[in-house]
Amino acid sequence: MPTPDGQMYAAKLDDLERRVLDSRGALDPAIRQAAAAGGEIPEDLESYVDKVRQQAYEVTDGDIESLLAAGYSEDEIFEITVAAAYGAARLRLNLGLKAMAAPSVVEPTPDQAGGK
Repeated sequence: MPTPDGQMYAAKLDDLERRVLDSRGALDPAIRQAAAAGGEIPEDLESYVDKVRQQAYEVTDGDIESLLAAGYSEDEIFEITVAAAYGAARLRLNLGLKAMAAPSVVEPTPDQAGGK
């Protein structure tokens, strides 16, 4: 049975992270890593990466067209999108795993504890 600490999938997640953030690609791995971690990235990518990380459903063709006009290739835009989405997903996964592993801080009421 899987445990809430995520150990069952740790190696797979590490491999995915390595492939998305560290492997050779059109975009510098340091930029992909920063986009995933919420770090410093080129200014012309900031609003797009924030949108992908926080409200991906709001990304429009216009956002992509702006990046193309700024000189980014389709491959670079794809890579920054995947890196930002991966970083946001991994953050949320880690927070969820941490919440599940945390001991309950809610004290039982006397009725729940078997008291009167």
